[in-house]
Amino acid sequence: MNNRVFVAGASGVIGCKLCPMLVHDGWDVMGTTRSPKKAADLRAIRVEPMILDVFDESALLRVVAESKADVVIQQLTDLPPGLDPTKMAEARRRNDRIREIGTRNLVAAAVAAGVKRMIAQSIAFAYAPGPMPYDEDCPLDMAAADDATAQRARAVSSLEQQVVGASLTGIVLRYGKLYGPATGFDSPPSGGALHVDAAADAARLAITRGRPGIYNIAEDDGAISSLRAESELGWSSGFRWLA
Repeated sequence: MNNRVFVAGASGVIGCKLCPMLVHDGWDVMGTTRSPKKAADLRAIRVEPMILDVFDESALLRVVAESKADVVIQQLTDLPPGLDPTKMAEARRRNDRIREIGTRNLVAAAVAAGVKRMIAQSIAFAYAPGPMPYDEDCPLDMAAADDATAQRARAVSSLEQQVVGASLTGIVLRYGKLYGPATGFDSPPSGGALHVDAAADAARLAITRGRPGIYNIAEDDGAISSLRAESELGWSSGFRWLA
């Protein structure tokens, strides 16, 4: 493995935490954003910025190939600040499109470029109702009566199967409900909370650890089991970035 990492969604809530960690660890980091202003912010933390839309297939193929990265990390979302409830219905539709089509484009670009390992953001709150804590083998709620809930679960399943089914080492991180700096939430929510620092650390660890597959990443509050990540990635929900 070389020393180059490509982070799609580098200027997002988790990406902004992850990239400085990777730079600190000695990785050469290339990160995408759709904003020229955020490109300047990335450059300031020694990340090589790439202004790019994941739905632009040809540009994505070119940029991933030119990056010469062995690792691609998908941290793409399109959510309003603080998960503004007045904007979430449309945001959920955009996020589902990213999960399905954006992931398809990124996986295709990674495979074409000969990338060895891909780590992708998913969610740990799309499980079908059942006994808790939910582990990675529990079914997703694709048959939910609510159309939006069912569609979200189908989009999550699509993302995950694309990543673990690709001809590379695919790792999916099912993140819990974020809190901490820049998330809009200062306190842990119920039902599988996750501090943003610990979320970023899981992706950092997965660069060099873990077998292909799906890992829950959440605090132990009785809702989500993260034993697989603790065992195979060496992950801890108590991690906080102090650098």
